Amino acid sequence: MILIADSGSTKTAWCLLHEHHAKLITTQGINPFQLDEADMAAVIQKELLPQLEMYGQSVQLDDIVERIGEIFFYGAGCTKEKAPVVATAIRTVMNNKARINVLSDMLGAARALCADRPGIVCILGTGSNSCYYDGEDIVDNVSPLGYILGDEGSGAYMGKRLVGNCLKKQFSEETCLLFEQETKLDPQTIIQKVYREPMPSRFLASLSPFCARHRDIPEIHDFIIDCFTQFFMRNVNLYNCPELPVCFTGSVAWFYQNELRETADKLGFKMGEVLQAPMAGLIKYHA
Repeated sequence: MILIADSGSTKTAWCLLHEHHAKLITTQGINPFQLDEADMAAVIQKELLPQLEMYGQSVQLDDIVERIGEIFFYGAGCTKEKAPVVATAIRTVMNNKARINVLSDMLGAARALCADRPGIVCILGTGSNSCYYDGEDIVDNVSPLGYILGDEGSGAYMGKRLVGNCLKKQFSEETCLLFEQETKLDPQTIIQKVYREPMPSRFLASLSPFCARHRDIPEIHDFIIDCFTQFFMRNVNLYNCPELPVCFTGSVAWFYQNELRETADKLGFKMGEVLQAPMAGLIKYHA
């Protein structure tokens, strides 16, 4: 058996892969920059293990865990320094002889989208990231820098700019009023959530669907295109590989596919595959 995980800051998608069977499980996100070792172990213990049931058959949990020969954990925040912490948390709970591979979410996206083919691989979700993948390894990565300094094209970036444009009246009066009516947010509440409450990037990203709902408004459509233009020019363009397809995964990429393709065409980039989430591709890769 193989256990695969694709983890972001918000949720983790797991797949228990055995022969031609795949059991999908969802838990909360496991990011070593947000959770310590004990907290990560608690998520695995309380949320993952109770769901590891063997396809409806009467198999004891300990037997299932013992049969897992290899674990591939692809996660946000799984840097070279943080990977051992995640591996220890997994080992503490699983307590088996499985080989544990803790790898970056970027490599997971690359394997899911490109398998053994080269390409520019991008993640557009709450945050954003990208890399040049040679078909085997990540050979170049433009630092995303987070939602304050970078993360262009992400939900948090879109939400941050959306709020700023509405509060500073950069959109029309009609659009600003529409934003206020739909979100029911006043400036004081926004300031509180962004500067004084935890996870401001998640809050900002939660506002980005406003743009999807109103993409037919010309100034909102232009705004979306500009957000993606910033992503392409400040990230993808730096790899200087115009011949390679630019592939995407993540919720923002999935729900804004048309605008992404429009932006790529306008800028002369070659669009590749778009996946809502990497897991389907990872299952194929590891099967």
